[in-house]
Amino acid sequence: MAPKNKIVYVCSNCGFESAKWAGKCPDCGEWNTMEEAVKSTAAQKVSVSAYPTSPLLARPQTIQEIDTQDEHRYHTGLSELDRVLGGGVVKGSLVLISGDPGIGKSTILLQICEYLGQHLRILYVSGEESARQIKLRAMRLGVSSPNLRVLAETDVQLVVEHIRAEKPDIVMIDSIQTMNFTDLNSSPGSVTQVRECTNAIMRCSKSLDIPAILVGHVNKDGAIAGPKVLEHIVDAVLYFEGDRQMTHRILRAVKNRYGSTNEIGVFDMGESGLRQIENPSEAMLSGRPKNASGTCVTAVMEGTRPLLAEIQGLATTSGFGMPRRMATGFDYSRMALILAVLEKRAGFYFSNLDAYLNVVGGLRIDEPAVDLAVAMALVSSLKDMPIRDDTVVFGEIGLAGELRSVSHMEARVSEAFRLGFTRCVLPYHSAKGIDVKRFGGVELLGVHNVREAFEACV
Repeated sequence: MAPKNKIVYVCSNCGFESAKWAGKCPDCGEWNTMEEAVKSTAAQKVSVSAYPTSPLLARPQTIQEIDTQDEHRYHTGLSELDRVLGGGVVKGSLVLISGDPGIGKSTILLQICEYLGQHLRILYVSGEESARQIKLRAMRLGVSSPNLRVLAETDVQLVVEHIRAEKPDIVMIDSIQTMNFTDLNSSPGSVTQVRECTNAIMRCSKSLDIPAILVGHVNKDGAIAGPKVLEHIVDAVLYFEGDRQMTHRILRAVKNRYGSTNEIGVFDMGESGLRQIENPSEAMLSGRPKNASGTCVTAVMEGTRPLLAEIQGLATTSGFGMPRRMATGFDYSRMALILAVLEKRAGFYFSNLDAYLNVVGGLRIDEPAVDLAVAMALVSSLKDMPIRDDTVVFGEIGLAGELRSVSHMEARVSEAFRLGFTRCVLPYHSAKGIDVKRFGGVELLGVHNVREAFEACV
């Protein structure tokens, strides 16, 4: 008779199972991720029976026969969240919200419950807090909807039974790493538990056409804890970004089957919860110093939204044999490349100086259009010459020191004009394609290389 339990080794990164231990995962190539787990054949039977078969179509349909008129989205009451989701929460969808501890994941879920609870019945399942703790937080946030029902439970099989019995309009699970199958021997949060629990909630959500929002933990590297298959199961993955020591929060979609993955939502964390920022450009530039060297304003695109951000650079004499380089909110390797171009092509020498770069407001920018603003901030600090306060800079820098065109030029100029900036320094080829008549009072300065750009900025 075959044993009921057997030892397997599961990769904590990708979920690959092996009968033997290995230092390197054969599937994803990560080192020291194979962990011992007990695989129960009886638990497999229970877990399969926990997934009731959803009703299927009687026959395959052609693409023209499929009706999409019944697709409905629930508005959350936060326009910034709706923007990231593509217009609201789709019925029957599975949404995963992840981020660092204390960033605001549970807060935003409770906040939208007040608006959703006006017309919908909500089941809030918590595996981390008791019902009394959730009540105290709800009182602080001003959430008192009678349609909000709270369940403190970690057994996913019982959670599925409650969902089928209650049939709520929307389900929230906080968090998926605390859910577990009691018949599985592995601990909550392990690869097997997270995968099986997510599958159970997904089957239940799809069969009843109930949207479910899951909260996911992150590991020390900032990635979602658990197997990579977790991100493939869900329909949308939202990341909360921002420093916990700062008030600004960025909600970004990295996967969305029902909308764009380029949109962001901007929030401000306060004592009464998250407050959405309708005009993030103005908020990011608040408190900007006047006539100070080493600061430059640029225009970035987050999806279809233009956003003005402040770049700060500092070049100072190094006190060590090897000069230091540090970048916050910007790619370190890209910063090193820009410093090399400035020294080789433009004659600005940073080889014996410490160089520091910071994107104000907790933003993380990886768009090539920010290159020119980064270079101008560093050169401004090097020469101790402030860039004019009414100037916005954007453009991509090539290895020859030339400036390359970037996309959405008119949207960037329009955002700068709306906030009162009257000068835009941009690549020469991009300036030729912009209708100047649309932006009366804005001076477009097209430049060919980095040195010309600095002369135009000061």
